[in-house]
Parts: sequence; structure tokens; C-alpha cells
Amino acid sequence: MHAPHRTRTDALIAVGAGALSAALALFSDGAHAPDALGWLLLSASVVPLVWRRRAPVLALAAMVPALALYHGLDNAHTAPMPQTWIALYTVAVTGRPLRTLLAGIGVMSVMLTVVLGISAHDGFELLRISGWIVAVLFCGVDVRIYRQYVASVLERAERAERTREEEARRRVAEERLRIARDLHDLLAHSITLIGVQASVASHILTVDPERLDRQAIAASLDDIAGTCREARAELRTTLQVLRDPGHEGRPDADGPLPDLAALPGLVRAAEAAGAQVDLRVRAPGGRLAPATGAAAYRIVQESLTNAVRHAGAGVRVSVTVEPTGAGALRVTVTDDGTGPVEDGSAPGFGIVGMRERARSTGGTLDAGPRPGGGFEVSALLPFQEQDQVQDQVQGQGQGHGHSHGHGQDQAQKPETVS
Repeated sequence: MHAPHRTRTDALIAVGAGALSAALALFSDGAHAPDALGWLLLSASVVPLVWRRRAPVLALAAMVPALALYHGLDNAHTAPMPQTWIALYTVAVTGRPLRTLLAGIGVMSVMLTVVLGISAHDGFELLRISGWIVAVLFCGVDVRIYRQYVASVLERAERAERTREEEARRRVAEERLRIARDLHDLLAHSITLIGVQASVASHILTVDPERLDRQAIAASLDDIAGTCREARAELRTTLQVLRDPGHEGRPDADGPLPDLAALPGLVRAAEAAGAQVDLRVRAPGGRLAPATGAAAYRIVQESLTNAVRHAGAGVRVSVTVEPTGAGALRVTVTDDGTGPVEDGSAPGFGIVGMRERARSTGGTLDAGPRPGGGFEVSALLPFQEQDQVQDQVQGQGQGHGHSHGHGQDQAQKPETVS
């Protein structure tokens, strides 16, 4: 129906149908060969085929008077069959079955009525060959159903493709949010520690220059260098996701996600900034999913960063990670500082990021001042034991040089670091 040059194509089809109709008029029934008027009516019945795609029913209706008069003059009754079949097929393939049925009944009724009024023998002969008309109608209906089926298949395929594209965009948005949280956690933690350590070095240099403690200054600078190296390595691992979309699916990537085995490294970094940290970790009986372990690590990291940032050196922090009886991992970080200070500046994204971390694993997180003073962060992270995954704790020990050796002991028994 939407083919290019359809009018020209239908004109050629009309010419071909006219030629076939003329051959049937000359050779099928010599006794009823059409006269001059018959040839004119036969030619007129072919002309509406030129517009059969634009108006199928009107084209068929325009043929009926010419064909009725043609048959009424007792011309060769089989000659107009080609254009009749084409017109009926077009009506059947472009319309509903009810319209096709009514059109077929109307055309056959007119033809039989006219021919039976002339000769009963010719009428029964026309009725015998009318089976071809029924076959043409059924063929048109079948083609129409097949085209509808193909169109529905294509529409479902396009809809499925759009759904896949929307799903891909949604996953990209989620991945970008995850990377933003990773970068925030990493940079906020590292920059805070570097700032505190640089302040320590500056304090040593300015308070008593006569009694310069070179060893303390060197230790502070070494801590700054170590923090920079760790931040650079973890930043490279995080940004690798942007460079290689298949990075996360490979177990032999630059390093696994951080988990509970890397917590002692966070404690050492916070203590280098002047905090006093008490770490208690009781790993669950099985192995945590990587996402749950990474969420617990990031929550502890952000909590230590906030404690050092808002309370300064000398803050006492207690970190407890232990499973509950309800199949969840409880992460609690408390300190004796003041927590975030309302100074009129724009609020940060630390607590928001921790809540997103907990929510990404199906858990919850509460953060706020403690009744007796200080600040507390408490997260509940549901988990399922994985008995057939790789040893994430051992892999973490290989991925973080300064935490090497703590993974297996921590997975077997609680560890206290203060």
C-alpha cells in the first residue's frame, strides 16, 4: 500500500490484465466474442485498477456497472475474470474480513443475476467457475493476516529493543552513581587525612622551631605520601570501569572491591591523623557478597573521615562490625566528637552517600548525635552467605599491600585494634 510509484505500477498491472482479458475474449468462447460495445465495456472495466491501492472499494464499485452491462450483452463471460480477481484480491488484502465477504457476495450476486437472466446454462457455468473468486478472496485474507503477523513481530522486536536501550541507560545511570559515590568516598577520605597530616607537620615546624622534631615531620610526610599512593591506586581501579565496560566482570582485574579485610588499613590511616580507633570485627560464618563488603568498608571509611574532620586529632572512635541473628551485618561507628557542624556552608554528601551505599544492598543506615555526646553511625546490611565464590578476603590481602596478612585471621576470629 505504501510502495513507491504505486500508481505507475498499478497502471502496468491494468494493462497486463486488459491484455489477458482480451486474449480470453478472443480464444475462450468464439460464439460470444464481444462486439465494439463489448470491447469498450471490457476496456472500461480495466481502468479502475489504476487506483486500486488508493480506493479499493471504489475501484471495485466502478467496475461493477461496466461488467454488469458487459455480461448483460451476452459477451464472453470468462473474459473479465482477471480484472475482477485483482480488484477482489485488493479489497480482501486491505480490509476487514466482513468487508471482504460483503464485497464477494455483492459481485457474485450481480454477475449471476445478470447471466442467469440471459441463459441458465451460462449462469450455471459462471457459478461453476466462481470458485476461483472465492479462492482469490481467501488468498487476500490470508495475505492480510500474514502481513499483520509480520508487523506485530516487528513491533514487538522494536519494543523489546527500546526496552533494552532503556534498561541499558538505567544501568549506565546506576553505574555513574556508584562511581560518583566511590570517588567521593575515596577523595574525601584521602584529602582529609592529607590535610590533617600536613597540619601536624606545619604545627611542628611553627610551634618550636628551635626543637625541630625531624623524625615526626618525616613520619607525617611519609603518611601523606602513603595516603597519596593508596588514593591513586584505588582511583585508578575505580576509573578503569569507565575505560573498559567489561572490567567488573573479570576476576583478574586490578583489584577486588574493598571489604572487611581492608578495615585495619583504614584504622591505621585514621590513627596516623591523630585519632584513637578501637576496631572490633566479627566476620559472618560464610563469605559476604562483594557489594555488601564494599558497602561496609565505605561506611566505615566515610565515618572515620567525618570523625577526623569534625572532631580533630585525639578523637576516640569505636568501630564494630558483627553479624546479627536476622541474617544482616551491623556496622556501628561511634565517636566522642561533635559530629557535623552547622556553619552555614553547603552540606556535604557523606551521610547521603552512606545511606545510598546501605540502600544499594537492601539495608538501612541511621546517623545522628548520641544522647550522651558524640556522634553515631549505625547501618544494617542484609547478606546471604556465598559458599562457591572466590576467597574475597584472600584476594583483598593481595590487592592491598599494607593489609596483607590480616584477611584470614579476621575471617576466623574477632580482631581488636586500638
